[in-house]
Amino acid sequence: MKIVRFSELGENVRDAMKGVRWILLDQDELQNALSALMFAELDGVLVAVDHRKSTPDDGLWRRAVHLLLVTERENADEIRQKSGITKVISNDIASIEEFLW
Repeated sequence: MKIVRFSELGENVRDAMKGVRWILLDQDELQNALSALMFAELDGVLVAVDHRKSTPDDGLWRRAVHLLLVTERENADEIRQKSGITKVISNDIASIEEFLW
């Protein structure tokens, strides 16, 4: 399974994502990742976001996200129901890679 971090994609995002199963983002990268999120949705690439630094806000970015990692202070079930994200995990210790499928 090929996994790539958003920071590794370079300038030609769509070409860099070819053959990738997962793209991993840190919450601070969301504002710069709109094209990557759009192409991921079009090309069938799964998106995981590590959002443990703060409470996730509403936004279009959620449409493309399949896995959201939040701090243990957040209610994962409530976020999952509200956002429609397939898998929301509350965990302060594990890396996001441990929850990929």
